Parts: sequence; structure tokens; C-alpha cells
Amino acid sequence: MGILDRLFGKSEPKNPEDEYHITTTEESIKVEHPRRKTEEILWKDIEAIKLINTDEGPFAPDVWLALIGKNSGCLIPQGSKGFERVYDIVSKYENFNFENFIYSMSSTDNEEFLLWRKEE
Repeated sequence: MGILDRLFGKSEPKNPEDEYHITTTEESIKVEHPRRKTEEILWKDIEAIKLINTDEGPFAPDVWLALIGKNSGCLIPQGSKGFERVYDIVSKYENFNFENFIYSMSSTDNEEFLLWRKEE
């Protein structure tokens, strides 16, 4: 522990997204946070992908990539380390909706944007 940590306590992350730890494997995505329940979904179980915009920023993440399954899912905040890797993978899914991604990035409203849905 450094002298500044001893004097002032451990500093908090600069951005709320910095507290999220994203782990990707060939089988799954796992999202960990010190004050939230760990979330995990298998790639094969993803049935829908959304971007969820909120008005929570800058004190909390305000854009989330939601990977949704029947019995599992996870939320990945934009700006977290690992977001780009997951986005790079899912954006290659057939019929991924890039227009909705662009709409989300220009929206300041509380909205959800469907990016992809598994075909039945």
C-alpha cells in the first residue's frame, strides 16, 4: 500500500465503468462487479442483443450492451474494458442492426435499441 493510499484511502476508479471486469472465453461471457451479482451467459444461449440507454451518467454507466437469453444474460457497460471485444464478436452476427447502434449512440433518452434477435 502506498503512502497516499494510507493517508487518503484507496482511490475510487475515475469512471464507474472501470469497476466492471469482463471475461470472454470461447463458450461464454462473464461480467463481474464488486457490488453486483456476477452475470454470465453462454454465446450459444444469446437470443437477443440490445443497447440500453439511461440518464444515469456520469455517476453510473449510461449505455449498456445487453446479452439476453431465456435463463441467463448479462449487461456490459459501454466504456468498460472488454466492451469492445464483445461488441466486435456480436456485431458479426448475421442481421446485426448497425442503424440501431448508431441511433443509440446519438440518443440522450432512456431507450432500448434492438441490435439482433436469434431467428427461430
